[in-house]
Amino acid sequence: MKTVLLVEDNFDNREIYATMLTVTGYRVVQAANGKEGVDRAIEDPPDIVLMDISMPVLDGYEALNLLRANPSTRTVPVVALTAHALTADRDNILGAGFDGYIAKPAEPRAVVAEVERRIGPPGADR
Repeated sequence: MKTVLLVEDNFDNREIYATMLTVTGYRVVQAANGKEGVDRAIEDPPDIVLMDISMPVLDGYEALNLLRANPSTRTVPVVALTAHALTADRDNILGAGFDGYIAKPAEPRAVVAEVERRIGPPGADR
């Protein structure tokens, strides 16, 4: 089963996106801040990371840099899932090395579609 690491400090957002991804068939691991997300990714590298940008402890940019610096997570796609919704924000986020960008509030089905586009359907292969 393919694994999605959802790094989001807002509990309600985490629950909505995690529920939709789980119902679709993905295994979802959750983290409430950037440090927790990096730790979880290194312990058990996911197939994809959905990363908020503005979070406590480590923001999304710092977390991305740590993931890219670690050999076990260097190639894992990291998609920003953020309320930073201006064109300049999107350009900065993609320029920082994120593999994709989703502006919040995001329709949960759109989040699932982006995950599926990047790593394929949830099937049993990992």
